[in-house]
Amino acid sequence: MSDVYIVGIGIHPFGRTDGLSGIQQGAHAARVALADAGLEWRDMQFGFGGSDASGNADTIVNELGLTGLPFINVKNGCATGGSALIGSWQAIASGQNEVGIALGFDKHPRGAFNAMPAEYSLPDWYGEVGMMVTTQFFAMKLQRYMAAYGITPASLGRVAEKAFDNAVHADHAWRRAPVDLDTILNSQMISDPLTKYMFCSPAEGGVALILASEKKARELGRAHVRIKAAVIRTRPPGSFEVFAPSIDVKRGGAPTLLASAAAYEMAGIGPQDIDVAQLQDTESGAEIMHMAENGFCADGDQEQWLAEGWSRIDGKLPINTDGGCLACGEPIGASGLRQVYENATQLLGRGGGRQVPGAPKTAYSHVYGAPGISGVAILER
Repeated sequence: MSDVYIVGIGIHPFGRTDGLSGIQQGAHAARVALADAGLEWRDMQFGFGGSDASGNADTIVNELGLTGLPFINVKNGCATGGSALIGSWQAIASGQNEVGIALGFDKHPRGAFNAMPAEYSLPDWYGEVGMMVTTQFFAMKLQRYMAAYGITPASLGRVAEKAFDNAVHADHAWRRAPVDLDTILNSQMISDPLTKYMFCSPAEGGVALILASEKKARELGRAHVRIKAAVIRTRPPGSFEVFAPSIDVKRGGAPTLLASAAAYEMAGIGPQDIDVAQLQDTESGAEIMHMAENGFCADGDQEQWLAEGWSRIDGKLPINTDGGCLACGEPIGASGLRQVYENATQLLGRGGGRQVPGAPKTAYSHVYGAPGISGVAILER
């Protein structure tokens, strides 16, 4: 497989943008990424893109130009953006293309995501008892994890506090004001033990990445950020994932365990070699559980990590340096690509007030989606 580089990055701010459709926000991100790469839309040899609530992503050609390029629509839950990246990476790593675009966008209405049981092969009763409202599932799974490994509510609050602190310095973030730990812990309870500041919100936004072969990247003078690994995995037997109607007596693994192991093997490195990480944090507990599932600590060690500030910008492994989903919100089609955008920003030294010190050389992104899909990408400078 040939080396693949990220040669251009672009983002439309997340949050709420009245007057612009999701497609228009995606087109904005694409134009920024193209300008960053020094390329034009007509230079793109292919596109992979995703949206959950804003229509087929391929309709973005109406905004950017009718060049006839092949464009593949991707829809894979919260892993949509990560899946678009993997498709784009494969298109170049295979040697079939020299340059192309991965993009994602969305524009969700206010309120919780409105998933339907039939879309996940579930009976109607699963929705009637409220379990399609993911806040309830996440809280239930988290309670089990907290009881098993001694995770305290204070640790949940510290994850959120860190997110809002980091987002102060991220222009694309939605929630850019710090929130103190006491306020987070004592705010409205949504689904015990998670308060309102511990959840992300459905949002709007767009992200685009321009990918190129090593030859093309060197021609452009932008061979700086290489994709060392890009993998996606679904759930194995015995895993307990969102929209699972039951839990197996004999527990199994998890899609993130599979994806992370495959990514480390592909990159030829381990978790100890990662300098900065973006982990799926749909709610505070998700970041905590994913710290262990991605190999960065043992189950239960998150208590010390968070108490000591090890996952803050100046810690031993900065996590969710732009505030993650908690501060940026989650437009499903764009969220996974936002993580990779942030990692490229860090490796290029463009982070400003949120820049990880010490010139990071490796960056890790992890996205997780329903009904149990995980994608991991590892970048190297």
